[in-house]
Amino acid sequence: MGLKKGHVLLLWVLVGSGGTGAIESVSIASAVCLAAGFLAGYLPSHLNTFNIRNEEMGKSFDNTVNLPRLKTDLDNKLFGQHLASRIILRAVVEFMSNNNPEKPLVLSLHGPPGTGKNLVSQLIAKNIYTEGMNSKSVHVFSPYRHFPRRIQISTYKSYLQQRIKSSVSNFERSMFIFDQMDKMHPGLIDSIRPYLDGYDELGGVSFRKSIFIFLSTAGEDSIIQTALDFWKAGRVREEIDLKDIETSLYRSVFNDKSDFFRSTLIYKSLLTVFVPFLPLEYPHVVQCAMAEMKTRAREGEGPPDLDVANQIASDLLYFPKSERVFAVNGCKRIRQAVLLHTMSNFMGNVESRLRNLQDGKDKDLTDESNDVQSGGAGEPVPHQQNIA
Repeated sequence: MGLKKGHVLLLWVLVGSGGTGAIESVSIASAVCLAAGFLAGYLPSHLNTFNIRNEEMGKSFDNTVNLPRLKTDLDNKLFGQHLASRIILRAVVEFMSNNNPEKPLVLSLHGPPGTGKNLVSQLIAKNIYTEGMNSKSVHVFSPYRHFPRRIQISTYKSYLQQRIKSSVSNFERSMFIFDQMDKMHPGLIDSIRPYLDGYDELGGVSFRKSIFIFLSTAGEDSIIQTALDFWKAGRVREEIDLKDIETSLYRSVFNDKSDFFRSTLIYKSLLTVFVPFLPLEYPHVVQCAMAEMKTRAREGEGPPDLDVANQIASDLLYFPKSERVFAVNGCKRIRQAVLLHTMSNFMGNVESRLRNLQDGKDKDLTDESNDVQSGGAGEPVPHQQNIA
């Protein structure tokens, strides 16, 4: 794979950067209903594509929602997540095809790092909005980036509420993605509760057609344990069904001590569905590496190399230590690994060329020295004449 401009600088940056009884039954059970009866590859013909009207900046235009492409993207780009893929597709299809939903779509994605939670958010945005994640109607919030100081919680609450209301006022199908939701301040989370509650209007604005996606590692231990139990029993991960994981995930999440799960979002059952993401195994990491190389190939680099993908996957950390079943960080650092491998090859080629050039110069100097000693290219040294 060739090296593109800017990789040297990027490499420098990469290297240099150093009890639930009282709780109402949350909608994790609704995931079963969403998944039940869903036939792989099935989408009603009237849901293939449809337009949604948008009033933004006083101008009316259409946005095309491509649901078949969403299924294709989930099948081809989300590796090792048969449960998440099925649940998310069904939830998005049903919500986007409903012109009068009772409440916003609220997806709570749970699982270990690097398993595809952020990717799923991007794929949903890509297939709903013309500009994908760059759309003015897509908003991403991070606790450490946007809300780092707890003493400013009042300011943050006003800011967040204004952002949400303003976006939905312009476009009712706006999307809001909250990364590391389990790290959010409970007061901040509760400030968005009214928008998820299914009111007809709040301040003259209806939020029923908006989308909220919460990303979290809460419950990852129970998800990992279920996957490990299946592996130890000699069963393939594709046999894991939602019923095998929902009870333990439910208990794990509600026993979590994070601010998110002490908030009223849970107690008011405002989440549409919990979506579990399984830990990734070696073959899935190889798939991630190949996918990254394919992306780079489209940008002008060399073709994907399966040997390189296997080498990258082999270099990662896996757990449990003795069995090395699951990748510690999933595919989270694959992009950097591919870049570092590209840089390594590039530097190796540079060193090889420099050696060849140096060898060539040394040979030329040796030949020139021999020529001088022999008087030229095979010519005898002329006799000097004595001057009288």
